[in-house]
Amino acid sequence: MSFPQDFRWGAAGSAFQSEGAFQEDGKGLSIWDTFSAKKGKVRDGSNARESAGFYHHYREDIGLAKDMNFDSFRLSLSWPRIIPGGTGHTNQKGIDFYHKVIDECLGLNIEPWITLYHWDLPQSLEDRGGWTNRDIVGWFTDYVDTCTRIYGDKVKNWIVMNEPMSFTGLGYFLGYHAPGRKGLRNFLPAAHYAALCQAEGGRIVRANVPDAYIGTALSCAHIRPVNKKEINVRAASRMDALFNRFFIEPLLGMGYPSDTLGVLKRIEKYFHPGDTEKLRFDFDFIGLQYYYRLVSKFSLIPPLIFANEVPASRRNVTTNAMGFEVFPKGLYKVLKKFWEYKGIKDIIITETGICLDDRMEDGQVNDQTRIEYFKELLRYTQKAIQKGIPVKGFFIWSLTDNFEWSEGYTPRFGLVYINYTNLKRTMKDSGIWFRDYLHSIPSHNPR
Repeated sequence: MSFPQDFRWGAAGSAFQSEGAFQEDGKGLSIWDTFSAKKGKVRDGSNARESAGFYHHYREDIGLAKDMNFDSFRLSLSWPRIIPGGTGHTNQKGIDFYHKVIDECLGLNIEPWITLYHWDLPQSLEDRGGWTNRDIVGWFTDYVDTCTRIYGDKVKNWIVMNEPMSFTGLGYFLGYHAPGRKGLRNFLPAAHYAALCQAEGGRIVRANVPDAYIGTALSCAHIRPVNKKEINVRAASRMDALFNRFFIEPLLGMGYPSDTLGVLKRIEKYFHPGDTEKLRFDFDFIGLQYYYRLVSKFSLIPPLIFANEVPASRRNVTTNAMGFEVFPKGLYKVLKKFWEYKGIKDIIITETGICLDDRMEDGQVNDQTRIEYFKELLRYTQKAIQKGIPVKGFFIWSLTDNFEWSEGYTPRFGLVYINYTNLKRTMKDSGIWFRDYLHSIPSHNPR
């Protein structure tokens, strides 16, 4: 396969999922520290106090990314590690840690891509209402201002948020993720304020970092109705409005998709004068994060949406370790769908991957299923580029196995296997495959 000369090849991770060291060197507690400590909140009963140990193994992990011929590494900054109380004084040891990570990347000619918010809200701010308190727009913009002033001379690639629909929907509507709140009365304000922060964060990066390449990372799914009955086609449209359209359309000046999902009209209750314009920002790229296809049908539950998923387990399809359908063609479908919007410049695949029940045998992890899956994803990525869709990069989730939120450590996404007993790293067969594959691409010249 051939790819453009400037195509970015990267692996990704996040602070909470990989760092561990949850109270070392002055770090404050996040909502996930609190949530995962509660009984029954994480499926396998684990927590991320140590996780993959990136805080102490970052040199080894970045070295592994280099060994696999990646030219980019996506990491997130921990808000409570930099500003333990959410607002106010900064933590110099936390600031120094990310300087060391960034410098390690630059020293190996790997471009650092920073995600400013990857779900680890300081617990002290959740105690004051968290994402349901409009004051978070100020708290967040102060945090972004601090980070960009500290690291802006070294880092030019910035992602404002990771999957705002996921952290507001799962955390403030379904209660499945931190902080565990439920209902529309929590979800609607949280989602609106997150959308405001997404745009405002972009404006601050633009003001503070010369020549910055700025984006945000949106979750997306390929959604189709279970059949062609009108009632199910409309149900699929409502799911699409919630999962795919909710955050991109206000960003482009189109407003929330209440034309399709009428319940979203209630979000206007949380508007202040000027919010429609404040929701807009001209990002340099939109990050898309694809993992599965959803098949939908009309359902009385959940109410207001009146649509639900037909589980993959009932459809006789291949699934990953979390029970979602494995459907690589869906990546092409969502790339095509988002490119139909006017106003999007570049698209970066900021996350994609597959979780498997990986096992170490004789010092090796044979994950051929993952290799075949990535081959298909890359084929569909190339097809999109050939069709004129400006896909500029491909980031794999994830560099190493790590803490998968409410699922714990059981699902493994990494190209590198983590032995959680001793934190030993072992490159999986998929990592070896990427090492050789990237070396073979004529247009790929690791920086």
